[in-house]
Amino acid sequence: MSFPRQYARTQRFTLGAPRAFTVAPDGSRIVFLRSRGGTDRANLLWVRDLAPDGPGERVAADPVALLGGADEELSPEERARRERSREGSAGVVGYATDSAVETAAFALSGRLFTADLRTATARELPTPTPVVDPRPSPDGRRIAYVAGGALRVTDAGGGSDRVLAEPEETPGGGRTTWGLAEFVAAEEMDRSRGFWWSPDGTRLLAARVDDSAVRRWWIADPAHPGSEPARVAYPAAGTPNAEVTLHLIDLEGPGDAAGAADGGGAGRTEVVWDRDRYPYLARVHWSAAGPPLLLVQSRDQKSQLHLTVDTATGRTAPLHEEQDPAWLELFPGVPAWAPDGRLVRIADRDGARVLVVGDRPLTSAALHVRAVLDIGEEDVLFSASAGPEAPEDTPVGEIAVYRAWFRGGRSGWERVSPEGTPHVASAVRGGDTVVLSTATPDRPGSRAEVLRLPGSGGGAPEPPAVIASHAETPVLTARPRLLRAGGRRIPAAVLLPTGYRDGDGVLPVLMDPYGGPHGQRVVAAHNAHLTSQWFADQGFAVVVADGRGTPGHSPAWEKAVAGDLAGVTLDDQVEALHALAETHPLDLDRVGIRGWSYGGYLAALAVLRRPDVFHAAVAGAPVTDWRLYDTHYTERYLGLPGERPEVYAANSLVTDDGLSAPAGRHRPLMIVHGLADDNVVAAHTLRLSSALLAAGRPHEVLPLSGVTHMTPQEQVAENLLLLQVAFLKRSLGVA
Repeated sequence: MSFPRQYARTQRFTLGAPRAFTVAPDGSRIVFLRSRGGTDRANLLWVRDLAPDGPGERVAADPVALLGGADEELSPEERARRERSREGSAGVVGYATDSAVETAAFALSGRLFTADLRTATARELPTPTPVVDPRPSPDGRRIAYVAGGALRVTDAGGGSDRVLAEPEETPGGGRTTWGLAEFVAAEEMDRSRGFWWSPDGTRLLAARVDDSAVRRWWIADPAHPGSEPARVAYPAAGTPNAEVTLHLIDLEGPGDAAGAADGGGAGRTEVVWDRDRYPYLARVHWSAAGPPLLLVQSRDQKSQLHLTVDTATGRTAPLHEEQDPAWLELFPGVPAWAPDGRLVRIADRDGARVLVVGDRPLTSAALHVRAVLDIGEEDVLFSASAGPEAPEDTPVGEIAVYRAWFRGGRSGWERVSPEGTPHVASAVRGGDTVVLSTATPDRPGSRAEVLRLPGSGGGAPEPPAVIASHAETPVLTARPRLLRAGGRRIPAAVLLPTGYRDGDGVLPVLMDPYGGPHGQRVVAAHNAHLTSQWFADQGFAVVVADGRGTPGHSPAWEKAVAGDLAGVTLDDQVEALHALAETHPLDLDRVGIRGWSYGGYLAALAVLRRPDVFHAAVAGAPVTDWRLYDTHYTERYLGLPGERPEVYAANSLVTDDGLSAPAGRHRPLMIVHGLADDNVVAAHTLRLSSALLAAGRPHEVLPLSGVTHMTPQEQVAENLLLLQVAFLKRSLGVA
């Protein structure tokens, strides 16, 4: 089988790999998702018993059996959730558990199912459909979920289903929803949830989203002119966002007028904060260690507040305020409470990104903290890459797992993932049991091991237990050379054709970046470089460079793009290319560039503004006019278009007057775009194509009917690779 076919059929070798781990707090069981094989899209819910005399690994929920072999039917809300999370698989794609990890809830084909994780049995609960995002209460007695925009709750044993909050139609064709994340929260804030249980399971915090002020766009499929266009609420830069409010809902209270109006008899109290100044609800945390904790941001994201909520009145009180002249980043796992009631957060201090508990930083500039993975009684488990004061010989692209102590007489931090081999790791913990997932450059896929942390009441199993992966082994082997390039020490990967030997001569170059915020490509993991290796095996020297603006290095590195996405990110691609040409067989007279999304923007930018360096480009789903991209992302870097029109013009590829700051020389450009894309809409490509045509610049456009910002369709994904390499060879004169 060819690599493009295998890559497409296995969904980038993710099918069959275990993921979405949950560990019971007593360490007795591990729950996870995995399909039966490397080309099987349907995930099953699995339970791994850790007791030596236990039943071992069992299927807790099989979607084929539960649906009686019928095909899945997805609601528009579920399709939107999967698009926002870039979820391309099927079956059980997500689940939630109670605090003891004894009950799991999940949706299949819009129906609600629960699984008893002790007996590994599943059953359907009769509820209205389509069900979205079901979540058990911490005590496992109830399941809350969303159906038709209403927030509902049902008993875990079945029966007694009721509405807690109903949606409403609003003027202008808008609609409120309860319990769902709005577009920018799910797409840009990494907040996919819209409701949160209280620790005792008697109340919920629920987001009410009113999108009536958000402008409506129409996304049509020209290949099917008989079908109505999809009507979407899209908050483009400088336009109104959805109005998001938060409400406390008491499931066992006497009820009030608002609750009675919804037919649920639930008391409801609005949570109050200064939403004019802080309109973005970025994070919500509710645990037994303290009152509900909110993180709210100003629209320009230069100011944010940590707030506590009085659950009796809904009033909020400021706990901690942060400001930054560029912007404030959001991080997974925080803010949260430590068991002793101190605030756990990640903060930028003195040029470093550090882990903070209360007012005490637990890490230094030697580490660049990425995410909080778990908070224990005495320590915090977190992931981090090398910080600005790390030793110069620190492996490029490594993301390791650490733990740091905040009480118990210990201080400092220690590494949890192994030393010696560069890697990318993450972890999930329950009690003293950890599932550590590790990928390395010299081994395909990722290895999931079950271990016990030293000093936590037990030694590691000998050897550590492994959760099997059924992912396919790639038909090729990636051989990235991970290094730092140029005066800025830009992280880069260089991939040469398999079998290339010194003395074989220079090679045409393919730059293969993402190159922008939130997208790190240069990582110490094998599978991340497979597509680049395949392009290299077609006769190219492939360079992947993570210039300024990409994550994982330092706050200053990330925030160097403030106000200048185009200039900074393009300059760093040029610097990396020229620096690497001094030590690698790169033919600077034949340089192509390809990318998707921000990488597509960067590829088109390269041939339009630096044709002296770049000789051909493939731009996939590129942002071409930043006024057409969403509020939370775009305004973070460029401000408001009404206040800074010159900044938007300088950073966009097209303006109302045509191409923006193009160089005089023309270079071949292929533009690829899914016509069903509701993230970077096809208007970006159409406007660029029109401007190129008006300027007399030849180019190629490849429209993909029915394709969104993802390309999970097997034939489309395979042929896209083949068409790109054919275009690049033709344009660069490669035999």
